[in-house]
Amino acid sequence: MSTTRLAKPLQEPLRFDRICLEKVWGGRRLEGAIGMTLPGTGPIGETWELVDRADYVSVVADGTFKGATLTELVRDHARELMGDAKLTPEGRFPLIVKFLDASEPLSVQVHPPSGTRGKLGEGKSEAWYILDAEPDSKLWIGVRPGVTREQLAATASKRDVLAHVLEWPARRGDIAFIPGGTVHAIGGGITLLEVQENADTTHRFYDWDRAGLDGKPRALQPAEAVASTDVAASPKPTPAAFKALDPTSRRAELVDAPCFSMELFEIDGHRAFETDSVAVLYVVLKGRGSLVGSGNARTATVIAPGDLWLIPASVGRHTITAHDGKLVVMRVATRA
Repeated sequence: MSTTRLAKPLQEPLRFDRICLEKVWGGRRLEGAIGMTLPGTGPIGETWELVDRADYVSVVADGTFKGATLTELVRDHARELMGDAKLTPEGRFPLIVKFLDASEPLSVQVHPPSGTRGKLGEGKSEAWYILDAEPDSKLWIGVRPGVTREQLAATASKRDVLAHVLEWPARRGDIAFIPGGTVHAIGGGITLLEVQENADTTHRFYDWDRAGLDGKPRALQPAEAVASTDVAASPKPTPAAFKALDPTSRRAELVDAPCFSMELFEIDGHRAFETDSVAVLYVVLKGRGSLVGSGNARTATVIAPGDLWLIPASVGRHTITAHDGKLVVMRVATRA
């Protein structure tokens, strides 16, 4: 990315190249669930739509800042991009956004408590919005009442640990917020949108006695998993509850947490928004439309299913308009 372009004002919506990762538990179902085109023929478990890490980083796909990494934008345009929103302790963009295809169950796992950095690794909370789920598919979230760390430790690394974890049905349109320290697993037959804090530490209790893509058993971290677990955590999935905003749009408030917020909008017309001095993300889940900012960002940007658009705090007021029917978008806001 040229220094000339990076020196220009950052006042336009940003879209990034997709990063696709093969996983032993993945598949090809995101092509149908969200309408994206996947590379190759392998089992794609995750597509990283927005990330700012040393090992993976998002690159701007088009526009004035095409070719710039999110790391560079945070470094050179922190105030315009983030406004009052906080970066990670390492000075990176605070969130990661992914689509997941759990064609097979993910491991029974836990992340260290939110916001922490220490011997257990990077703490994080995350949220799942279920895009689709096969009949009888399941989520595991939280430990059963009365379960102790000693009981978890005795069954860690074995299927028996499932007896201590709460099991929930997975339903399309449900939201589940998973605070750091919560034991969890995503069952097979589920596609979802995941929003998480920018951290990548996972401690596995159990992984269904399967081998990884390399044919070797996948590593487990039972001691770290037990140490990271909050046995009192008891979140559960809930359906999105919509409220009408006007005759052409409605909203469901999904997550209101210290690390991020999530709101789901259905728009059949147009609706104005504000960044409120923080970086805002929109993920298009259904329909097509356009996004128009204010000031120097007035050019209409076409938005389509699977798109993630990062709206810099500097854009301020912006409008989303649906084309040819209902537009469904997830709005994610960073936190000051």
